[in-house]
Amino acid sequence: MSDQSAPIIQLSNVCKSYGNIDVLRGVSLSVRRGEVTCVLGDNGAGKSTLISIIAGLVRHDKGIYAVDGEAVEFGSPRDALNRGISAVYQTLALVPLLPIWRNFFLGSEIKKGFGPFQRLDVKTMKEQTQENLLRMGIRVPDLDRPIGTLSGGQRQVVAIARAIHFGARVLILDEPTAALGVTQSGLVLKYIVAAAREQGTGVIFITHNPHHAYMVGDHFVVLARGEVETDAPRADLSLEDLMFHMAGGAGLDALKHELQRKMPAGEAVAGSSAA
Repeated sequence: MSDQSAPIIQLSNVCKSYGNIDVLRGVSLSVRRGEVTCVLGDNGAGKSTLISIIAGLVRHDKGIYAVDGEAVEFGSPRDALNRGISAVYQTLALVPLLPIWRNFFLGSEIKKGFGPFQRLDVKTMKEQTQENLLRMGIRVPDLDRPIGTLSGGQRQVVAIARAIHFGARVLILDEPTAALGVTQSGLVLKYIVAAAREQGTGVIFITHNPHHAYMVGDHFVVLARGEVETDAPRADLSLEDLMFHMAGGAGLDALKHELQRKMPAGEAVAGSSAA
């Protein structure tokens, strides 16, 4: 296997418990350069815990978390950032009243001058912000406008471009389309693909929406009650298959058959054909 195709991130049989509650049980996951790995699951499936481990917010209890083939145990998100792993959460780390360029460099401002005479290098930050947004295909006429005036989708895209500019090799996107309408969701999905295909970033797209996942995904992992219910590349999975697994898969079929067995003669379970 060449270095180009080797996983940036490899999780093998990762487990996490809180007291007597097993949140993740034997989860394995690979993330490769230039690919979108979609992680799907209902509420309580373990998605949040999984991304917290990958992003360095919590440590796993068992299993192996490897970056570039080296086993790691991150103690903080800064440790993950130092290895090029960045998370963009639903609650974006943006200050609505600050200009777009200030938000782009928030916490990493470029300065000029020395000692007590240091000041913000506004010109350079504006130029780099514009350059990075244009690279993602975003045109913003006025970088001085408050970022809060942008749409939800546009703010998501700015956060994605910012993460890539600051060295993200793996970009974790936590339900980026959950609170967006159709048009804005389309905007975000477009730039998820741009991040992977054009920037060569490995993307982990966390979502509960199989339609959005199937539009951009290269690989799909469905979690159910802390375990991997499905792990398949796009070529082996149709949208209908993905929706079936999201809905409960074999367990749902078993329930339907059990209900059919108990129904009075002549009645049928919704979704099944009449006798």
